[in-house]
Amino acid sequence: MNRSPQRGEVTATVGLMTVTAIWGSTFFLIKDLVGRMPTADFLAVRFLISAAVMLLLFFKPLLRLTAREWWQGLALGVVYGIGQLLQTTGLEHTDASISGFATGMYVVFTPLLCTVLLRQRLPSVTWIAVLLSAGGLAVLALRGLNLGYGVWITLASALLYALHIVGLGQWSKPGSAFALSAVQMFAICAVCLLATLPRGPHLPPDGKAWLAVVYMALAAGAGAMLVQTWAQAHLSATRAAIVMTLEPVFAAGFAVGLGGESMTWRMLVGGLLILAAMYLVELAPRHPAPSAEILHHEV
Repeated sequence: MNRSPQRGEVTATVGLMTVTAIWGSTFFLIKDLVGRMPTADFLAVRFLISAAVMLLLFFKPLLRLTAREWWQGLALGVVYGIGQLLQTTGLEHTDASISGFATGMYVVFTPLLCTVLLRQRLPSVTWIAVLLSAGGLAVLALRGLNLGYGVWITLASALLYALHIVGLGQWSKPGSAFALSAVQMFAICAVCLLATLPRGPHLPPDGKAWLAVVYMALAAGAGAMLVQTWAQAHLSATRAAIVMTLEPVFAAGFAVGLGGESMTWRMLVGGLLILAAMYLVELAPRHPAPSAEILHHEV
Protein backbone atom coordinates (compact mmCIF):
# COMPACT_ATOMS: atom_id res chain seq x y z
CA MET A 1 0.00 0.00 0.00
CA ASN A 2 2.85 2.35 0.81
CA ARG A 3 5.05 1.17 -2.05
CA SER A 4 4.11 3.94 -4.45
CA PRO A 5 4.82 6.88 -2.05
CA GLN A 6 8.06 5.19 -0.96
CA ARG A 7 9.09 4.69 -4.60
CA GLY A 8 8.35 8.36 -5.24
CA GLU A 9 10.53 9.38 -2.28
CA VAL A 10 13.41 7.22 -3.50
CA THR A 11 13.16 8.67 -7.02
CA ALA A 12 12.98 12.19 -5.59
CA THR A 13 16.06 11.54 -3.45
CA VAL A 14 18.04 10.25 -6.43
CA GLY A 15 16.88 13.27 -8.45
CA LEU A 16 18.09 15.68 -5.77
CA MET A 17 21.42 13.84 -5.57
CA THR A 18 21.79 14.35 -9.33
CA VAL A 19 21.02 18.05 -8.92
CA THR A 20 23.67 18.43 -6.21
CA ALA A 21 26.20 16.68 -8.46
CA ILE A 22 25.47 19.19 -11.24
CA TRP A 23 25.76 22.10 -8.79
CA GLY A 24 29.04 20.69 -7.52
CA SER A 25 30.40 20.57 -11.07
CA THR A 26 29.79 24.30 -11.61
CA PHE A 27 31.86 25.71 -8.76
CA PHE A 28 35.14 26.14 -10.64
CA LEU A 29 33.24 27.48 -13.66
CA ILE A 30 31.55 30.17 -11.58
CA LYS A 31 34.83 31.11 -9.90
CA ASP A 32 36.39 31.66 -13.32
CA LEU A 33 33.44 33.57 -14.79
CA VAL A 34 32.96 36.07 -11.94
CA GLY A 35 36.61 36.98 -12.41
CA ARG A 36 35.93 37.87 -16.05
CA MET A 37 32.47 39.47 -15.96
CA PRO A 38 30.29 41.16 -13.30
CA THR A 39 28.32 38.83 -11.04
CA ALA A 40 24.89 40.25 -11.89
CA ASP A 41 25.64 40.12 -15.62
CA PHE A 42 26.68 36.47 -15.47
CA LEU A 43 23.55 35.54 -13.50
CA ALA A 44 21.26 37.62 -15.73
CA VAL A 45 22.48 35.97 -18.95
CA ARG A 46 22.42 32.51 -17.36
CA PHE A 47 18.87 32.77 -16.07
CA LEU A 48 17.59 34.58 -19.17
CA ILE A 49 18.57 31.51 -21.21
CA SER A 50 16.98 29.22 -18.60
CA ALA A 51 13.75 31.22 -18.58
CA ALA A 52 13.50 31.25 -22.40
CA VAL A 53 13.96 27.48 -22.60
CA MET A 54 11.38 26.82 -19.88
CA LEU A 55 8.87 29.14 -21.54
CA LEU A 56 9.16 27.14 -24.77
CA LEU A 57 8.88 23.80 -22.97
CA PHE A 58 6.03 24.58 -20.60
CA PHE A 59 3.94 27.26 -22.29
CA LYS A 60 0.71 25.22 -22.17
CA PRO A 61 1.12 23.99 -18.55
CA LEU A 62 1.76 27.61 -17.56
CA LEU A 63 -1.67 28.57 -18.87
CA ARG A 64 -3.26 26.00 -16.55
CA LEU A 65 -1.76 27.46 -13.38
CA THR A 66 -4.09 29.36 -11.08
CA ALA A 67 -3.42 32.97 -10.10
CA ARG A 68 -2.42 31.75 -6.64
CA GLU A 69 0.13 29.32 -8.11
CA TRP A 70 1.58 32.13 -10.23
CA TRP A 71 2.04 34.33 -7.16
CA GLN A 72 3.57 31.45 -5.23
CA GLY A 73 6.04 30.71 -8.03
CA LEU A 74 6.97 34.37 -8.39
CA ALA A 75 7.54 34.72 -4.64
CA LEU A 76 9.74 31.63 -4.57
CA GLY A 77 11.70 32.87 -7.58
CA VAL A 78 12.34 36.28 -6.04
CA VAL A 79 13.66 34.65 -2.86
CA TYR A 80 15.90 32.30 -4.85
CA GLY A 81 17.11 35.05 -7.19
CA ILE A 82 18.18 37.32 -4.33
CA GLY A 83 19.88 34.32 -2.74
CA GLN A 84 21.83 33.70 -5.95
CA LEU A 85 23.01 37.31 -6.09
CA LEU A 86 24.10 37.28 -2.46
CA GLN A 87 25.87 33.92 -2.69
CA THR A 88 27.77 34.73 -5.88
CA THR A 89 28.73 38.19 -4.59
CA GLY A 90 29.87 36.65 -1.32
CA LEU A 91 32.15 34.30 -3.24
CA GLU A 92 34.03 37.36 -4.50
CA HIS A 93 34.72 38.58 -0.95
CA THR A 94 35.74 35.43 0.89
CA ASP A 95 37.62 32.18 0.44
CA ALA A 96 35.79 29.52 -1.51
CA SER A 97 36.03 27.04 1.37
CA ILE A 98 34.44 29.44 3.85
CA SER A 99 31.77 30.34 1.29
CA GLY A 100 30.98 26.65 0.82
CA PHE A 101 30.36 26.12 4.51
CA ALA A 102 28.32 29.32 4.89
CA THR A 103 26.09 28.38 1.93
CA GLY A 104 25.62 24.86 3.27
CA MET A 105 24.17 26.28 6.48
CA TYR A 106 20.75 26.08 4.81
CA VAL A 107 20.68 22.53 6.18
CA VAL A 108 20.55 24.05 9.67
CA PHE A 109 18.27 26.97 8.79
CA THR A 110 15.65 24.77 7.05
CA PRO A 111 14.43 22.80 10.11
CA LEU A 112 14.57 25.96 12.20
CA LEU A 113 12.29 27.73 9.72
CA CYS A 114 10.00 24.68 9.60
CA THR A 115 9.71 24.84 13.39
CA VAL A 116 9.18 28.61 13.59
CA LEU A 117 7.03 29.24 10.49
CA LEU A 118 5.11 25.98 10.14
CA ARG A 119 4.99 24.87 13.78
CA GLN A 120 6.32 21.47 12.72
CA ARG A 121 7.66 19.17 15.41
CA LEU A 122 10.66 17.38 14.00
CA PRO A 123 11.77 13.90 15.15
CA SER A 124 14.95 13.85 17.24
CA VAL A 125 16.68 11.75 14.57
CA THR A 126 16.27 14.66 12.14
CA TRP A 127 18.06 17.06 14.48
CA ILE A 128 20.89 14.55 14.88
CA ALA A 129 21.14 14.35 11.09
CA VAL A 130 21.19 18.16 10.85
CA LEU A 131 24.06 18.34 13.34
CA LEU A 132 25.98 15.64 11.46
CA SER A 133 25.45 17.50 8.17
CA ALA A 134 26.60 20.81 9.66
CA GLY A 135 29.64 19.07 11.14
CA GLY A 136 30.45 17.47 7.79
CA LEU A 137 30.17 20.80 5.99
CA ALA A 138 32.42 22.43 8.59
CA VAL A 139 35.07 19.73 8.22
CA LEU A 140 34.91 19.96 4.43
CA ALA A 141 35.02 23.71 4.06
CA LEU A 142 35.74 25.71 7.21
CA ARG A 143 39.26 27.07 7.74
CA GLY A 144 39.33 29.33 10.77
CA LEU A 145 36.57 31.45 12.27
CA ASN A 146 37.15 34.90 10.80
CA LEU A 147 33.72 36.09 9.64
CA GLY A 148 34.01 38.97 7.20
CA TYR A 149 31.56 40.78 4.92
CA GLY A 150 31.54 37.98 2.37
CA VAL A 151 30.64 35.37 4.98
CA TRP A 152 27.74 37.38 6.36
CA ILE A 153 26.09 37.95 2.98
CA THR A 154 26.66 34.28 2.11
CA LEU A 155 24.93 33.29 5.36
CA ALA A 156 22.08 35.58 4.32
CA SER A 157 21.87 33.69 1.01
CA ALA A 158 21.77 30.39 2.93
CA LEU A 159 18.82 31.67 4.95
CA LEU A 160 17.01 32.60 1.71
CA TYR A 161 17.75 29.17 0.22
CA ALA A 162 16.28 27.58 3.34
CA LEU A 163 13.18 29.76 2.97
CA HIS A 164 12.94 28.68 -0.68
CA ILE A 165 13.18 25.00 0.33
CA VAL A 166 10.46 25.43 2.95
CA GLY A 167 8.23 27.31 0.50
CA LEU A 168 8.65 24.62 -2.16
CA GLY A 169 7.80 22.01 0.42
CA GLN A 170 4.49 23.75 1.05
CA TRP A 171 3.50 24.78 -2.47
CA SER A 172 4.96 22.28 -4.95
CA LYS A 173 2.49 19.65 -6.19
CA PRO A 174 3.31 16.79 -8.61
CA GLY A 175 0.78 17.92 -11.23
CA SER A 176 2.03 21.51 -11.48
CA ALA A 177 5.68 21.16 -10.48
CA PHE A 178 7.17 21.80 -13.93
CA ALA A 179 5.05 24.88 -14.61
CA LEU A 180 5.80 26.18 -11.11
CA SER A 181 9.53 25.79 -11.77
CA ALA A 182 9.14 27.85 -14.97
CA VAL A 183 7.41 30.67 -13.08
CA GLN A 184 10.23 30.64 -10.54
CA MET A 185 12.77 30.93 -13.33
CA PHE A 186 10.97 33.98 -14.77
CA ALA A 187 11.20 35.70 -11.39
CA ILE A 188 14.87 34.74 -10.89
CA CYS A 189 15.65 36.14 -14.33
CA ALA A 190 13.82 39.39 -13.55
CA VAL A 191 15.68 39.84 -10.24
CA CYS A 192 19.08 39.31 -11.89
CA LEU A 193 18.25 41.61 -14.83
CA LEU A 194 17.16 44.36 -12.42
CA ALA A 195 20.51 44.02 -10.65
CA THR A 196 22.30 44.98 -13.89
CA LEU A 197 20.43 48.30 -14.28
CA PRO A 198 20.84 51.00 -15.49
CA ARG A 199 23.39 49.74 -18.05
CA GLY A 200 21.95 46.26 -18.63
CA PRO A 201 23.89 42.99 -18.75
CA HIS A 202 27.21 42.54 -20.54
CA LEU A 203 27.51 39.32 -22.53
CA PRO A 204 30.12 36.61 -21.84
CA PRO A 205 33.51 37.68 -23.23
CA ASP A 206 34.36 34.64 -25.40
CA GLY A 207 33.28 31.22 -26.63
CA LYS A 208 34.60 29.37 -23.59
CA ALA A 209 32.63 31.65 -21.28
CA TRP A 210 29.50 31.18 -23.42
CA LEU A 211 29.82 27.39 -23.18
CA ALA A 212 30.10 27.60 -19.39
CA VAL A 213 27.10 29.95 -19.12
CA VAL A 214 24.93 27.78 -21.38
CA TYR A 215 25.84 24.64 -19.42
CA MET A 216 24.92 26.33 -16.15
CA ALA A 217 21.75 27.79 -17.67
CA LEU A 218 20.45 24.46 -18.96
CA ALA A 219 21.85 21.89 -16.52
CA ALA A 220 22.37 23.81 -13.27
CA GLY A 221 19.58 26.30 -13.98
CA ALA A 222 16.50 25.05 -15.83
CA GLY A 223 17.18 21.33 -15.36
CA ALA A 224 18.05 21.61 -11.68
CA MET A 225 15.02 23.78 -10.92
CA LEU A 226 12.71 21.31 -12.65
CA VAL A 227 14.07 18.34 -10.72
CA GLN A 228 14.18 20.17 -7.39
CA THR A 229 10.62 21.46 -7.68
CA TRP A 230 9.31 18.02 -8.67
CA ALA A 231 11.32 16.27 -5.94
CA GLN A 232 10.02 18.59 -3.26
CA ALA A 233 6.49 17.52 -4.12
CA HIS A 234 7.54 14.13 -2.67
CA LEU A 235 9.99 15.00 0.14
CA SER A 236 9.88 17.10 3.28
CA ALA A 237 11.85 20.31 3.35
CA THR A 238 14.30 19.08 5.99
CA ARG A 239 14.99 15.78 4.25
CA ALA A 240 15.57 17.62 0.98
CA ALA A 241 18.01 20.03 2.63
CA ILE A 242 19.98 17.15 4.13
CA VAL A 243 20.22 15.36 0.76
CA MET A 244 21.43 18.60 -0.84
CA THR A 245 24.37 18.79 1.60
CA LEU A 246 25.99 16.33 -0.82
CA GLU A 247 26.81 19.37 -2.99
CA PRO A 248 30.21 20.08 -1.33
CA VAL A 249 31.02 16.36 -1.48
CA PHE A 250 30.47 16.36 -5.24
CA ALA A 251 32.33 19.68 -5.52
CA ALA A 252 35.32 18.12 -3.77
CA GLY A 253 35.12 15.09 -6.08
CA PHE A 254 35.13 17.28 -9.20
CA ALA A 255 38.00 19.32 -7.77
CA VAL A 256 40.05 16.14 -7.35
CA GLY A 257 38.99 14.48 -10.60
CA LEU A 258 39.02 17.49 -12.92
CA GLY A 259 40.68 20.31 -11.03
CA GLY A 260 43.91 18.55 -10.14
CA GLU A 261 43.46 18.94 -6.37
CA SER A 262 44.66 16.28 -3.91
CA MET A 263 42.40 14.13 -1.76
CA THR A 264 42.53 15.31 1.86
CA TRP A 265 41.38 13.97 5.21
CA ARG A 266 38.82 16.80 5.30
CA MET A 267 37.17 15.50 2.13
CA LEU A 268 37.00 11.96 3.50
CA VAL A 269 35.78 12.78 7.02
CA GLY A 270 33.41 15.57 5.96
CA GLY A 271 31.95 13.48 3.15
CA LEU A 272 31.40 10.50 5.45
CA LEU A 273 29.61 12.68 8.03
CA ILE A 274 27.28 14.08 5.38
CA LEU A 275 26.56 10.63 3.95
CA ALA A 276 25.88 9.33 7.46
CA ALA A 277 23.38 12.15 8.03
CA MET A 278 21.57 11.40 4.79
CA TYR A 279 21.35 7.68 5.46
CA LEU A 280 20.21 8.34 9.02
CA VAL A 281 17.20 10.25 7.72
CA GLU A 282 16.52 7.92 4.79
CA LEU A 283 16.66 4.73 6.88
CA ALA A 284 14.82 6.09 9.90
CA PRO A 285 11.33 4.64 10.43
CA ARG A 286 8.44 6.77 9.18
CA HIS A 287 5.95 7.84 11.83
CA PRO A 288 2.31 7.81 10.74
CA ALA A 289 1.24 10.71 12.91
CA PRO A 290 1.27 13.94 10.90
CA SER A 291 2.32 15.97 13.92
CA ALA A 292 5.49 13.90 14.24
CA GLU A 293 6.77 14.31 10.69
CA ILE A 294 6.90 16.73 7.83
CA LEU A 295 6.87 14.25 4.97
CA HIS A 296 4.54 14.73 2.08
CA HIS A 297 3.48 18.08 0.71
CA GLU A 298 7.26 19.30 -1.99
CA VAL A 299 13.49 20.94 -2.74
